[in-house]
Amino acid sequence: MEFKKAEFVTGAPTLSQCPPPELPEVTFAGRSNVGKSSLINAMMNHGNLARTSNTPGKTQQMNYYKIDDEVYFVDLPGFGYAKVSKKERERWGRDIRDYLLKRSTLRLIVHVVDIRHKPSQLDEDFFYWMGTNRMPFCVVLSKADKLNRNKQNQSKFRLERILDEMNIQVPIVIVSSEKRNGIEEIQDLINEFVNY
Repeated sequence: MEFKKAEFVTGAPTLSQCPPPELPEVTFAGRSNVGKSSLINAMMNHGNLARTSNTPGKTQQMNYYKIDDEVYFVDLPGFGYAKVSKKERERWGRDIRDYLLKRSTLRLIVHVVDIRHKPSQLDEDFFYWMGTNRMPFCVVLSKADKLNRNKQNQSKFRLERILDEMNIQVPIVIVSSEKRNGIEEIQDLINEFVNY
């Protein structure tokens, strides 16, 4: 896959409304406002393919993007903060769990965490849940341009310790969508999982 051609396909509120499971899927998860959409845009070298916003909770469904006619990127609603009712948030949680557990074409979950902050309890719960369910995932530490190299390494080490305590070993990639650092590395990783 060359990451050259991309198109928005659909927004699916539930598993039953997702496109037919014919192509491999890479899904992007994480708290609201950690830079999932910016990461997708940077990988595709496309300024506004995935909708970015300064308002947390903007993505409210599973947004499907077809990449090079070979794979779907799926941008999940951010967990945690969103200006919707508790009931609506719980429904998202159920729909996303259904999707992650039952989608036969899912190849990789890219869990995005803002490098400037310690992973939240929600992040840690999600790491543990993915590990327990033996789901293929990696962690992207986003917004790396906001920290110097030393602080970036400290964040990565802190994350490695958290994952070690859960007995989880997964790839960790430090990325700046703005400066495109780490973009090739995450592209290579995605290719590995999609083509295994």
